[in-house]
Amino acid sequence: MIPHKKLKIDNYQLETNQLLLANYFKIMYLCCDTCVSLNRIIKQDYIYMQWTKLLSTKRFGMENYYDNRNHDRTEYQRDYDRLIFSSPFRRLQNKTQVFPLPGSIFVHNRLTHSLEVASVGRSIGNYVGKALKSTYPNSDAHFEEMGDIVAAACLAHDLGNPPFGHSGEKAIGTFFSEGKGKELKEQVEKEGGRWADFTHFEGNANAIRLLTHQFIGRRQGGFVMTYSTLASIVKYPYSSELSGAKQKFGFFASEEESFQKIANDLGILQINNNPLNYARYPLVYIVEAADDICYQIMDIEDAHKLNLQSTEKTIELFLEYFEGERLEKVNRNLDFVDDVNEKIAYLRSSIIGQLVKECAQVFLQNEKEILNGSFKGSLISNISATPLEAYKQCTEFAIKNIYKSKEVLDIELAGYQIITSLLDRFIDAIQTPTHAYSTILLNRVPEQYNMYSESITERLQAVIDFISGMTDVYALDLYRKITGMDVPLL
Repeated sequence: MIPHKKLKIDNYQLETNQLLLANYFKIMYLCCDTCVSLNRIIKQDYIYMQWTKLLSTKRFGMENYYDNRNHDRTEYQRDYDRLIFSSPFRRLQNKTQVFPLPGSIFVHNRLTHSLEVASVGRSIGNYVGKALKSTYPNSDAHFEEMGDIVAAACLAHDLGNPPFGHSGEKAIGTFFSEGKGKELKEQVEKEGGRWADFTHFEGNANAIRLLTHQFIGRRQGGFVMTYSTLASIVKYPYSSELSGAKQKFGFFASEEESFQKIANDLGILQINNNPLNYARYPLVYIVEAADDICYQIMDIEDAHKLNLQSTEKTIELFLEYFEGERLEKVNRNLDFVDDVNEKIAYLRSSIIGQLVKECAQVFLQNEKEILNGSFKGSLISNISATPLEAYKQCTEFAIKNIYKSKEVLDIELAGYQIITSLLDRFIDAIQTPTHAYSTILLNRVPEQYNMYSESITERLQAVIDFISGMTDVYALDLYRKITGMDVPLL
């Protein structure tokens, strides 16, 4: 019998003979689909992603370049700064979050939402990183920089979203699944394109394309972000072939090889090869939690500012997050404030602080399951009973009273019409580029988009790249001009 010797792998004690057995079946799984079920069982017990590999400063597109200079900023802080100063990020200020862009009353847009998500994400990341550093003091993993990775990923998580909120995503997808775009299915599939990438268009997958694709005239590697930041953005780490009823996926076919390269280098567990499917990168859970916290609370606060709900109802919903002595303290503090907006702001900040701690604790309590790919659900869905029930109540209220409000539906209807019309015009143009009108229209497109590719799939992607990158205002202005509704003064 082989002696049972302990082997330390990233602070997990695994028996030597068990580790050898697990790795044997992992190799078998990668080589033979018949071992999928067995490997999944083995993997959940013995195979873990390793923090020393997961937290990597390697940059996409610059893998062979090593910078020996001493920098005042960490590599992840450089990711953050690079995003802050980028044009796609600045354009988020004119993209709808939920409500129409602000007039006299401020409501959140994609840019302010992303900044707030980054702030919350950094707090959760720092909390988790500090705890892991204390738990694993001898590890070489950069736990102290975990907050910076998450913050950068949070800034980028919405970069791929088209104008007019989620209705923009729906408009692009349904153009190909229900509209005129259906006619192109045979051509795309004939040249090996993945049709589901178009019918299930996903802003998350589009963000990875924006950050990694080498557009014409741009450098290799796109934004040249660190592997860890890029992996933290991929909320659904599988191809569109596995998108299912929710129509969610993490990367287009054009970026599949890039993501596979990143995932394999970081040691992310691969679940299936064809269609490609990975376990989630651990920090994705933190980015997702920050997003969940912000959009839920901020949407209710915005609805209050727009008088879509009463102050009494807003306070009632927010107070449900607390109980016992904490609830008594919150109520006492509310009595010191007379300004209504200040009351709501205090409750919002108190809730965020509580949820940051709750989500961080869920991550730490389930670290083992997260690292072996067996953790189920999101961090927010596993918090303690009282705030979880309050979160569910807020979600139900928002669906019924906010997301179906006249103001929200009106912008969705307008956005749907504008994007559908733009897709119709530009896709006609790329199919008949020598026609007079097509030539004029395509001259409006920046040269970075490959509208004249020999591949119909690449030309369609170029059109979507162009339209999804537009702000609400630019899309509306272009729509008016090409439909003749707005004629420039001569």
